[in-house]
Amino acid sequence: MIRCINLIAIALFIVMTIIFIKFKPVCIVSANGEKLGYINNKKDFETKVNELIYNNKSENIVSIDSVTVDYEFAFVSKDKQINENEIIAKIQDQTEITYKYYAVTINNKQKSIVNTLSEAEELATEIKENYNDVTSNVEINEVYTQNEDEYKTVNLQVAEKEISTELEKIKSSSVNGIYLAQKPITGVITSRYGSRESIRTHAHTGLDIAAPYGTKIKAAADGTVIWSGYKGSYGNLVIVDCGKNVEIYYGHCSKLYVESGQKVKAGDVIAAVGSTGNSTGNHLHFEIRVNGSSVNPQKYIYNN
Repeated sequence: MIRCINLIAIALFIVMTIIFIKFKPVCIVSANGEKLGYINNKKDFETKVNELIYNNKSENIVSIDSVTVDYEFAFVSKDKQINENEIIAKIQDQTEITYKYYAVTINNKQKSIVNTLSEAEELATEIKENYNDVTSNVEINEVYTQNEDEYKTVNLQVAEKEISTELEKIKSSSVNGIYLAQKPITGVITSRYGSRESIRTHAHTGLDIAAPYGTKIKAAADGTVIWSGYKGSYGNLVIVDCGKNVEIYYGHCSKLYVESGQKVKAGDVIAAVGSTGNSTGNHLHFEIRVNGSSVNPQKYIYNN
């Protein structure tokens, strides 16, 4: 009996020795039923996962939808690689983390993304105080994403610099608070505001910009079309009321693509270059009126 027990013990020892020579003990890690790989120590691994994923202290995280992680003890061939970092990366990929940021919008256009509400509020206050004449609507919107790289956030100082640079540009291109966001055409200025030439009996009230026949003319600013038709020396003319007592004239057109009463946005095609009316060649007569009086367009556009 004793001899039998000894034989069994020796056999078990031999088997265990063979197992430990050829195999090693590991934990098999699975997430949501998918086998991810092998680790050495479950406790140490769980600590890393909690620190990297579930104990993330980022102020922008609003929720973490965790995955179900399972562990199974096993012996595997010694050539099997332990891949803890890869497994953690896979768990991170399967974990749905929702981030929240704050977008500052100006006139319904997103301008800057910051991390905190206090930064967004400070930025919005500064914009309203310093650029009220060119910004009609400043808002703060919460934006959510599960892709941390989707939004590029900046600190308050960078946001202030970026926005002030853009708003200064808008300010220099605004007449009476109306932003001229689009050059109507690209061409050569052949007659400037105030010039006197034999073709007319008075000082020029706008800019003449030469371009090929049929070139598309785009609205320089948002507004409402209040005239679209033939009008004396202007020939085919479009007049857009931009609000704040600002009207823009587009004259000598070959074709008109808008009708009176139609709303247009900066960049919309409204007409085509021609030579109708009192004109000696294909060009656009571009005129800005404030309170009914013409002003020099080059103070606001075509100035560089």
